[in-house]
Amino acid sequence: MSRQRPRISFEYFPPRTVEGKARLLQETTPALNELNPAFFSVTYGAGGTTRDSTLGLVSTIHNDGIDVAPHLSFGGDDENAVGALIDTYVARGIKRMVALRGDMPSGMGGASQLVYANELVAFIRERTGDHFEIEVAAYPEIHPESKSYDSDIQYLKGKLDAGANSAITQYFFNVESYFYFHDQCTAAGISKPIYAGIMPIINFANLARFSRNCGAEIPRWICQRIEGYGDDQDSIRKFGVEVVTQLCQTLLDSGAPGIHFYTMNQVEPTREIYRNLGL
Repeated sequence: MSRQRPRISFEYFPPRTVEGKARLLQETTPALNELNPAFFSVTYGAGGTTRDSTLGLVSTIHNDGIDVAPHLSFGGDDENAVGALIDTYVARGIKRMVALRGDMPSGMGGASQLVYANELVAFIRERTGDHFEIEVAAYPEIHPESKSYDSDIQYLKGKLDAGANSAITQYFFNVESYFYFHDQCTAAGISKPIYAGIMPIINFANLARFSRNCGAEIPRWICQRIEGYGDDQDSIRKFGVEVVTQLCQTLLDSGAPGIHFYTMNQVEPTREIYRNLGL
């Protein structure tokens, strides 16, 4: 694995309120940008449900001189709509993109055909050449819809072979899952960087529910420790920072090329973890 200076990046989701957006742009972004990340990324709702707010947020952050990557998927859109959005990002000087299969909004069912991420990567490359630095998703604990461990690795290889530059993982708490996954990817002929996605522990109840849905495992000992703190939120926060700092330190010490923090639109505890790592 790489031994050079780790790449650090931060992820947002588009806020639903005017107040939330103002806070993200006026307070959170300046505070996190002081940590000198390689870039910020902004998620894209199921089926493109946050298309305009993602575009607006990305454009504003970019206009402040900060490198930013929009997430993009086909969802229920056709090639013309997605192509027009890609062209808009090119025109606005955006140089990075996170290409995903994405999800359908609830209620749409099978109304539209999902386009896989390798097809989206190929579509972006065909339309824009090497304009974008393209990231794709990787799943150390394997995508919940995957047929097998090996097929999931081959699917990642297909996305990278289609022209993606690197991958960012789903968050995980078992460090062994990342290193085993990395080794298996290397054995399958994948040589492009796989950055570790890390989720700070902010609201444990929400994290546990989301983890069940996306297939990310929270180790039993972490659950037991947090349960033992009861309603002591300060102790839960400190424990969460300690656990995630240790996870990140192990990753970096063992040669992971960098970390992508799922910030949940908050400065803390991401900033505290970052500083604990001496970055």
